[in-house]
Order: sequence, then C-alpha cells, then structure tokens
Amino acid sequence: MAREIILDTETTGFEPSMGHRMVEIACLEIDDFVPTGRSFHTYIDPCRDMPVEAERVHGLSGAFLRGKPRFEHPEVVDAFLEFVGDAPMIAHNAGFDRTFINHELGGCGRAPFPEGRWIDTLELARMRFPGMHNSLDALCKRFKISLSEREKHGALVDAKLLAAVYLELKGGRERRLELTTAATVTTVAAATCNAYGPRPSPLAPRSTEEERQIHASFIRNVVKNDGLWTRFGLLPA
Repeated sequence: MAREIILDTETTGFEPSMGHRMVEIACLEIDDFVPTGRSFHTYIDPCRDMPVEAERVHGLSGAFLRGKPRFEHPEVVDAFLEFVGDAPMIAHNAGFDRTFINHELGGCGRAPFPEGRWIDTLELARMRFPGMHNSLDALCKRFKISLSEREKHGALVDAKLLAAVYLELKGGRERRLELTTAATVTTVAAATCNAYGPRPSPLAPRSTEEERQIHASFIRNVVKNDGLWTRFGLLPA
C-alpha cells in the first residue's frame, strides 16, 4: 500500500520573500489512492495584516486569525511533521505550497522538504490535457466533481477536491471497480428498466458462438454464480 498526503495551503499573498505568510494548512491521508479518513488541519496566525485581495479569495480575516497558533508552535509544526511523516505530498501547483512550507520550516530551524517528495497535480493535468485550462476548478468540472461545498477557497475543502481530482488523474473510478454479483445485478437491472420498452427489431448478436461458450465457461467456473445470467437468457445452454 502506498501512503500519500494530499496538501493545500492558504496564504496572505504570493511570495514569502516579500513578507507573506501561511494562514491555513490542510492535509488528507490516502492509502493506495483511497482516503483513510485521517487528516490534519489548522489555521495559523501570520502575525501581520491580511491584504484585502487575499481575504477576498479565502475569506480569512486578520481578526479571525489573531490568537491562532503560530507555525513554530509545537501544536502546528510538530503535529504537521508527524502527520506527514516520510510520505510523498500531492499539491496543485506544488511549487507554491512547497515554497511557503519550506519558508515556514526554515523560520523555526527545521529542514525543508526536497522537491523530489512532491507530486504536482497541475503538471499531471497538463500532461493529460495539454493546452487546456487546468485549474482545480476546471478539473473538478471536467471530472464532474461537485463544487457545492466551495463558496471560497479553503485549504480543507480544496484538499478534499484535490484528492478526488488526483484519483481521476491516476486512473479514476476504474481503480475501485470490482467484479461482484451485486455490481452485476445493479448493471443488468438498470439496463432492463427503460422508459421506451423493448427494441422492436432486436439487433443481431455481435459475438460468435465460440465467444459465447467461453463467456459461459467463465461465469460458471470463475464467477460461480450463473443464476442472473440464466434468468435473463444470457448464457448458452
């Protein structure tokens, strides 16, 4: 099983070298592309003002963040490092998050995360959809992932969305398909319930007699449950 961390941050701006700071960080644990339910999330006092433009994006005001723990406090930096462990980290436009996290780590004497530990979903998307708009919002719409929870950018909500996008970029729902009788029942039942009734002129079968015999042997000897197929007349005698 491969443990990975989906990560997102919110900040006061775009460049830590200009005094901007991180104000929120969220991490979700996935194992073999499946969320485990474990997460790390915290708000951070940036010890500076919140630019209007940044607040408009994520909705976090200076007044709300005042009094929250600073990044260097053990409840933030130690808990964050313990949660992440040595797992790879997945972020959208990972260079942005990496720059801010490494800046904060350096400010409290901790070692930075090397670039090799990061997986950038923006780069994955650009390879899969060259020349297309590949923001997180655009990918969610492309993969039909609901954005109903997202009124503003927030690290925890965005991390959840990114986890769903990452799954799609790495192979999608096919990773979760299982050959089970229950799944077969649902599929066949759904196929027989249509509002238009049976086709007046059924299409001729496109499989050969040999292929149908091989399929029947697979159902009887591997699946070992031919009741449904027999019921719908889908197995040769």
